[in-house]
Amino acid sequence: MLSNLFPEMVEQVHPAAAYIGGKRKLSRVICRAIDRIPHRRYAEVFVGMGGIFLKRSRVPSAEFINDWSEDVSTFFRILQRHYVAFLDMLRFQLATRSGFERLIRIDPSTQTDLERAARFLYLQRLAYGGKVTGRSFGVDPCGGSGFDVSKLGPLLESIHERLSGVTIERLPWSDFVSRYDTPETLFYLDPPYYGCETDYGADLFDRGQFALMAEQLGEIEGSFLLSINDHPAVRATFAKFAMAEVELTYSVGGGKNIKPVTELVISNLSYEDLRRALA
Repeated sequence: MLSNLFPEMVEQVHPAAAYIGGKRKLSRVICRAIDRIPHRRYAEVFVGMGGIFLKRSRVPSAEFINDWSEDVSTFFRILQRHYVAFLDMLRFQLATRSGFERLIRIDPSTQTDLERAARFLYLQRLAYGGKVTGRSFGVDPCGGSGFDVSKLGPLLESIHERLSGVTIERLPWSDFVSRYDTPETLFYLDPPYYGCETDYGADLFDRGQFALMAEQLGEIEGSFLLSINDHPAVRATFAKFAMAEVELTYSVGGGKNIKPVTELVISNLSYEDLRRALA
């Protein structure tokens, strides 16, 4: 449908590590919608580990990713520009509980960018549930180590290649939206879930940002998609926009129990256009 806008198609790439709030279950729906919405610029406001960005199959003429987390932005910048040196830093790292706990204690602000990126990836590969705050060493009794460089190398190389030509920013979300807003821009926003604002760090996001986000998104020239958990306060805050429910299921308790979950996808498209994009 949009082949004239997307002359290039790319293979989907897996994220380098788990990340809390990752969109593994929702990614297929969101990526399909993104590909169906006309745009020449794609701007992702909270990229995390790239669970949506890397899963898209069509590439517009310009792409911009952003995250206010210095760990995230440094990781992508290093992987884009210093891939070989980065892989060399990882090559002899052992996946041990003692190594994990030692790195947890290090203040990343005291490290070089290469060291910080390596620390972040190591911790995210081994942390239980992809947690960012309150990390604990995760062990899969039925699987191998989460940090196997022989398998990690090809994955990092594919992400490195995918990042070619991508602009990587570290800006507050509002500044990023203002900087890249044009009539041809499509923004994707995946803010912290309502009620989980501090899961990514105490100073990165607070609940008052949702109202500011709704106000600013109501004034942009471009289009946006926003995904978030279904909560009455979210529905009230973003009430002026089109909203669609997406029903998902998650396994809990080691896969023994299935939990149904409703996610909201919110947009400044018309309700009909949003439903068509998500269909």
